[in-house]
Amino acid sequence: MTLQLVIGNKNYSSWSMRPWLALRANDIAFEEIFIPLYTGDADKKRLLGFSPSGKVPTLIDGDVTVWDSLAIIEYLAERFPQARLWPEDRARRAHARAVSAEMHSGFLPLRNECGMNLHRPIGPIALSADALANVARIQEIWIDCRERYGQEGPFLFGAFGGPDAMFAPVVHRFRTYAIEVAAPVKAYMATMAALPAFAQWTKEGLAETLVIDRLENV
Repeated sequence: MTLQLVIGNKNYSSWSMRPWLALRANDIAFEEIFIPLYTGDADKKRLLGFSPSGKVPTLIDGDVTVWDSLAIIEYLAERFPQARLWPEDRARRAHARAVSAEMHSGFLPLRNECGMNLHRPIGPIALSADALANVARIQEIWIDCRERYGQEGPFLFGAFGGPDAMFAPVVHRFRTYAIEVAAPVKAYMATMAALPAFAQWTKEGLAETLVIDRLENV
């Protein structure tokens, strides 16, 4: 049975982007089920038919349902070990999970002030001190990973994996809001932008026409 991934708008839904990339970048077959965000009770009811949380993303694999982006990546890592979404080495795997969990649970000022919106014209905004601290911390993570594992490939832990999927929406945020970053961060962003799965998501997000006013906040 083919996996099903329920996602929201590619233009806006950073959470949906993460497991979608993990699947597409590893050529794991899945059916994409799109339910637009914030469009009324009918779509909300439809989403609840897939996910008890009523949120995207949700992965369905037969009688298994997983409704959290990081949990989905963990499930995929177990279901498709050949994809190597986490490093094989235990210490590196712990590091990869730690930075992924930090992304999953943190950086709220940056998320709130720089919402993902691929259609937004590129340009800077004034960021709070807390958001700037988030930017600094993310750069620190990326640079540290690239210094440690860069000899094994161009992504955070060498080959593309779970951490890259988790941080992928930040690449869009840094670009969209013209956030000044260090040279190694720019190089990593270019690597991500060149990833075919990343480019496909971006192209399809830009092709969307639905505008959600509540997400056009900056």
